Amino acid sequence: MNTLLFWAAWFALLCFVASMGFAAFRMLRGPTAQDRVLALDAFYINGMLAMLALGVRSGAEVYFDVALLIGLFGFVGSTAMAKFLLRGEVIEP
Repeated sequence: MNTLLFWAAWFALLCFVASMGFAAFRMLRGPTAQDRVLALDAFYINGMLAMLALGVRSGAEVYFDVALLIGLFGFVGSTAMAKFLLRGEVIEP
């Protein structure tokens, strides 16, 4: 890997971790439940992107599989939370 790609992946990883910190702050201090759900979405997306940046930096393929799992579980979780906030229950009888 050349030097430019190494430092670009390092900078991207730092930016994603900083963004995860801001999203965690919003999850804890969000004035409404909708703000917390949106912050959770931002948190898992930035976590997925951080895993991809780690995968690019190290060259290991396991990071890409973990990023895929984070994306899948995050989507299902945010969909369930949105449905819960909209209707008050996730599974309808």
